[in-house]
Amino acid sequence: MAAAGGAGRGGGKGGGGKGEGSLAYRAWRLYLLQLQQHPLRTKMITAGCLAGVSDSVAQKLSGHQKIEKRRLFLKMLFGFAHGGPFGHFLHKILDYIFKGKKDTKTIAKKVLLEQVTSSPWNNLLFLFYYGYVVERRPLKEVTIRVKKQYPSVQLSAWMFWPIVGWINHQYIPLQFRVIFHSFVACCWGIFLNLRARAMSLKQA
Repeated sequence: MAAAGGAGRGGGKGGGGKGEGSLAYRAWRLYLLQLQQHPLRTKMITAGCLAGVSDSVAQKLSGHQKIEKRRLFLKMLFGFAHGGPFGHFLHKILDYIFKGKKDTKTIAKKVLLEQVTSSPWNNLLFLFYYGYVVERRPLKEVTIRVKKQYPSVQLSAWMFWPIVGWINHQYIPLQFRVIFHSFVACCWGIFLNLRARAMSLKQA
C-alpha cells in the first residue's frame, strides 16, 4: 500500500515517467505471476499475440493498405493453438530426457534433436496450414507447392534456428524458452518479409 501511495503522490509533479515505469513493472510482475500459475495458457496467448504482431507488420511491409483480418486471425490461431502448446511440451520433454543438464555436450544434443524432429515438422505443418487454411487453396495444389518450397524453407531454417536453439537451451530459463522462441520467430518473420520486399523492388 505504501508503494502504491508513493507512486500516486509522485504522479502530480514531474512523476509521469516514474508512474509509467511503475505501471510497466506491475504489468511485468503480473505477467510473470500468470506464467508461474498458468504456464501453458500464458505461453499460448503470448505465442498468438506475437504471431499477430509479426503478420501485421508483414502485411504492411507487403503493401497492404488494410490489414487482412481473416489472415491475421488464422496466423494468431496457429501460434495460439500450435506454437505455444507444442513448444511448452517440447521443452519439458527435452529437459526430462536430458535431466535439465546444461553442459556443452548436452546442449548440442538438445539442439540437434530439436532440429531433426520439431523443426521439420513445424515448417511442414505451417506450409500446409498457410496454403490450405489461410489461402484456401485446393489440397492438391498446396501439396505440389509444399514439395517445391519445403526443401529451401527447411535449409534456411537450419542455417538460422540452431543458433537460436543454442542460446535458448544454454541461457534462457525453462519457463521463458517458448516466449523467447516466439519472440525470435516474430522478428524472423518480419526480416523475411523485408528481404522479400527488397528483392521484389530490385527486380522491378
